[in-house]
Parts: sequence; structure tokens; C-alpha cells
Amino acid sequence: MDGTIMKKIAVTVAVLALGLAACQPKADENVNNDAAVENAADADVNAAVDAGNVADNALDAAGNAIENAGNAVENASNAVENAATNG
Repeated sequence: MDGTIMKKIAVTVAVLALGLAACQPKADENVNNDAAVENAADADVNAAVDAGNVADNALDAAGNAIENAGNAVENASNAVENAATNG
């Protein structure tokens, strides 16, 4: 091979190497963007689970309040009955 062909090959290899090197930051950026999207999705899932837990706890509290109210009514009824029996 003469010197001109070798120079052309060297220039071609250099251009290809520079092109690949230029792509690397874009690939890194894409990986970072994918990670950010995954993190946001995880945060959304966690928020939904937290909201579900809050709703579950609120339903439990409401059920307990209803049960307590029923017990209070029953206790008042028993007190009235006892008062009538003992009075």
C-alpha cells in the first residue's frame, strides 16, 4: 500500500472513532433518562400504594366508629332496661 491509501485509511478510522466517541454521551444521556423514567414510575407506584393504605386505614377507622356507636347504643339500651328493672 502506498502512503496515500494508508493516510485515507487512517483518516477514515479517525473519523469513525470520533463518531463513536460522539455517540457515547448520547448513550449515557439515554441511560440516565431511562433511569429517571423508572424512578418516576417507582415513585408513582409508591404513591398509589400509600394512597391505598390511607384509604384502607380510613375505611377501618370508619368501621370502628360505626361499631363503637353501635356498642354505645346497646349500652344505653341496657342502662335503660336496668333502670326500669331496678327502679
